[in-house]
Amino acid sequence: MKLPPRDRSLTVHREDRARTVSESDNEIIDAIRRGHTRRFGALVDRHKDRAMTLALRILGERQDAEEAVQDAFLRAFRSLDQFRGDSRFSTWLYRILYNVCMARAMRRPKHGETVDYADEDVDTVGSDDPSVQQTMEDEEEQAVLKEEIIRLPEAFRTALTLFYVQELSYDDMASVLQMPLGTVKTNLSRGRVLLRKRVLERLKEEVDAA
Repeated sequence: MKLPPRDRSLTVHREDRARTVSESDNEIIDAIRRGHTRRFGALVDRHKDRAMTLALRILGERQDAEEAVQDAFLRAFRSLDQFRGDSRFSTWLYRILYNVCMARAMRRPKHGETVDYADEDVDTVGSDDPSVQQTMEDEEEQAVLKEEIIRLPEAFRTALTLFYVQELSYDDMASVLQMPLGTVKTNLSRGRVLLRKRVLERLKEEVDAA
């Protein structure tokens, strides 16, 4: 992922790599605030992959996702003085990225039909419901899983990504999504059930067609 040439401070210099491996995000941020602005590149290097995963889940297109991630990092860099440390840097960054992605999604032309969750016959389940991923181990089934996650409604796929990929707590998810905790839990629960339903239907179709 290329970074805008006007912000070379976001690039990790070779001599900084070894030093930043053992440093926490907050330690790097303290160094940036002391004037070592190029150290922000270490935060980019550390968080860009998971940020890209989240952006792809929301936007669905790689170019849009890459631009959103770059925009989010730039906004984070320019607003770093506003980071108070009440939450993890990653949570704060994902909140910025989520807002950037949703703004981009809102500007897109609307295509297709609005998803009616009731039509999917989805019931909520407890948090102890096993994830679909636990039952899918080979590469072909993992590919099916990823494809079906992309096809989920945005609220569901974002919740699943934040929980399983970013490994955020419910409270951190609520902070990123700026939603009530109950809504976050509902979206995650319904997303699990809908994903399981669609994956099993897809696998059954492939078995029947074989």
